[in-house]
Amino acid sequence: MEGPVYYKTPHRFCDERGFFQELFNGPRIRHHLRVNRTPQKQPPNIPEAMAQVNHSHSKKGVLRGLHWQKPNPVGKYVTCLRGHILDIVVDIRRSSPTFKQWKGFEIDAEEGQALWVPEGFAHGFLVTSSMADVIYVQSKAFNQESDRTLRWDDADVAIAWPEMPGGYTISEKDKNAPLLSELSGEALFD
Repeated sequence: MEGPVYYKTPHRFCDERGFFQELFNGPRIRHHLRVNRTPQKQPPNIPEAMAQVNHSHSKKGVLRGLHWQKPNPVGKYVTCLRGHILDIVVDIRRSSPTFKQWKGFEIDAEEGQALWVPEGFAHGFLVTSSMADVIYVQSKAFNQESDRTLRWDDADVAIAWPEMPGGYTISEKDKNAPLLSELSGEALFD
């Protein structure tokens, strides 16, 4: 699946005090990805300036998503400041060869991984540690009228969410979200 970019090796300075890490540096990330890309792939269009920063604090078993905006699509740069999550992206571009396919990425505060989720993908995550603080930086501000949700357990997408003792904690909005087959064409990307 092309689109999301997993930034596995953060730009981190470590010494006896701990570490300092740039959470987001658009030019550095684009350079890193340009240098490490395969010749067939173009580097992603990661903006240098972002419009909104969100902080989500959640306990173990909280499942958030799957969300996107259309119109007014946004890209998201996601990382974890405490704990760890399983971050999920679903390709919702109808013309894509990977339409309806999902991919999971482990993001752990200790390791400092990050994920760029471009426009055209639904995004969500599951907290797999006792708690997690997730930061996601958006390329555009949240727009309530453009907010879209896909049900987390849609059988057509078939995400293999890990089992959680005690089950998942999910908002009513996400529990009652439509299936992919129930979404209108204007809610998806071409």
